[in-house]
Amino acid sequence: MRDPFPISSPQWLSEAVKPWADKMSLPTLPLHIHEIIIALIFYQTINVVVAPALSRHFFPQAYNSFNRRTRINWDVHVVSMVQSLLVNTTALWIMYYDTERNSMNWAGKIWGYDGALGFLQSLAGGYFIWDLFTCTYHIDIFGVGMLMHAISACTVFSLGFRPFLNYYGPVFILYELSSPALNMHWFMDKLNMTGSIYQLINGIILISTFFFCRLVWGSVNSVLVFKDIWIAMQNGGVVGLDQNLGLKYGLDQPTAAVIPQDQPFFGSEDIMRYAGARTLPAWLALSYLASNIVLNVLNWYWFAKMIEALRKRFDPPFGTKRPEKKEKAVAVEEKTTEPEIEIQRGLYDDGRKTIEITGTQGTPPAVRSRRRG
Repeated sequence: MRDPFPISSPQWLSEAVKPWADKMSLPTLPLHIHEIIIALIFYQTINVVVAPALSRHFFPQAYNSFNRRTRINWDVHVVSMVQSLLVNTTALWIMYYDTERNSMNWAGKIWGYDGALGFLQSLAGGYFIWDLFTCTYHIDIFGVGMLMHAISACTVFSLGFRPFLNYYGPVFILYELSSPALNMHWFMDKLNMTGSIYQLINGIILISTFFFCRLVWGSVNSVLVFKDIWIAMQNGGVVGLDQNLGLKYGLDQPTAAVIPQDQPFFGSEDIMRYAGARTLPAWLALSYLASNIVLNVLNWYWFAKMIEALRKRFDPPFGTKRPEKKEKAVAVEEKTTEPEIEIQRGLYDDGRKTIEITGTQGTPPAVRSRRRG
């Protein structure tokens, strides 16, 4: 499928990026650099213009009462909401209509490319670049951990322009199907809707989408991508893992491993036009597999923490919310007089004597005791 974006990259921009893209082995980047820049501007505009304007219009009392930290977080969540809806819709559309993608075999899934997949890569890449700038500028709010996450996400998505595993771009983008409910949960907390029936319904949607999209769908497709990389390794597609792989296919250089010519792929011939020698560095394969494993482990951890956090917002039996602690009752008599205000008067009896404490606002309390009997 061709790139659905109606504007092609200006020649001057593609030529300016090409030397750097060639040096970094990102041959499809010049085709999509303009989409990355437009996506970056789009997300920043939402953050500094659209989100504050709409929030002040629909939630004036809440938004104007936020401190700086909460307001910045609110605007960032608005951007996240827009981005998740946009990329999820695009990913589902590509998975349904992109016949070239759907016809890829294992070789096409690893090295294949088409314009629609590159467009989706650009939308996601533009967002993570924006996220990197935001986390860097507001590091006092988001911290070093979020900054490291943004750097890692930018690095991983840039590898898609090699191209590498473009087929799985829409697959793993669908992790974001749980993000709208996650953002809504955060908004409800800030709008004093914590523990409401609306948050309960949203929480059920959040847990369901997170479980099925990240844990079930994500784990199954992680196994499938491992399988495709393993097939590539067995067919000489990975450089540096086995010095004899090249010789197995009659090549002069043991480490110069390429896909054998008898391995077919389906769909348009254009799918493999950027595959080059169809080699896969060992560091790339191993780093991707390691990152995928770590992400899946984190997803299970986050799922457990998410359930724990949700249950704290609701009463038993489904929740674990504790009743509010009540202060110990003390017999206190209050009365207002002019010009003095009596603020505390109590009688405390320990069985042997009675202690009377009285006082007025702005003066030390007077203590008087008397023996019983």
